[in-house]
Amino acid sequence: MNYHHYILTKKISVSSQQHIILVGGCFDILHFGHIEFLKKAKELGDILVVALEPDERIMQSKKRVPIHTQEERAHNLLALRSVDHVIGLPLLEGFNDYLELVKNINPHIIAITDGDPQTSNKQKQADAINAQIIVVIDRIEPFSSSMIIQNKHSKPIQ
Repeated sequence: MNYHHYILTKKISVSSQQHIILVGGCFDILHFGHIEFLKKAKELGDILVVALEPDERIMQSKKRVPIHTQEERAHNLLALRSVDHVIGLPLLEGFNDYLELVKNINPHIIAITDGDPQTSNKQKQADAINAQIIVVIDRIEPFSSSMIIQNKHSKPIQ
């Protein structure tokens, strides 16, 4: 299985002979929007690496307990043919920790969704390693983990 726990400052071994695409996120409830995003990101290169946020990040940013543990989320992601590697992140603090992660992975492209709130930071990180930021997909409404949890996405049975 291509699941690794990330240790800050430790070089991540991904083949430098291939075109590496990096994406990041929580992916707590894997849904159609996630799958389309990952599929389109993979189309940009050879190896798709997912930097997977820890459970603590979900609790901090989404103000809820994760539905799946980080390890369960990693297994779900690796079941998709578009995902080659999942890196389980510890709780990273601030821009410099994420910059170190990006330097250690050294992707050719950082793929994002349109409207990503971290676009500016990701652009700076990409610039630091001469990578590109590419928006691969618009946010697909109404698919979001929060809406699924609130059951607002379900349609009434006719």
